Amino acid sequence: MSAATRVITAHVPSGLAEKVDAMAARLDRSRGWVMKQALAAWVDQEEERHRLTLEALADVDAGRVVDHGAMLAWVDSLGTDTPLPPPVE
Repeated sequence: MSAATRVITAHVPSGLAEKVDAMAARLDRSRGWVMKQALAAWVDQEEERHRLTLEALADVDAGRVVDHGAMLAWVDSLGTDTPLPPPVE
């Protein structure tokens, strides 16, 4: 039994479509296979970005932040003879 599928249509720039076609030929795979791999990777990346954003917002809400002035002082010290240790929360 195979998983249910749906067709999704999207207009893409010709140059991008040509790259997909070239990659499919190089990999000896179908254009659909390449597109499915690319879309799955992008969705995974965006889901991870969203998870990390929510995690960061929870840190801010909990007060787990680094003082802006301390961060600027640390950045300004980089490349000097006496760099500061990285600031911590």
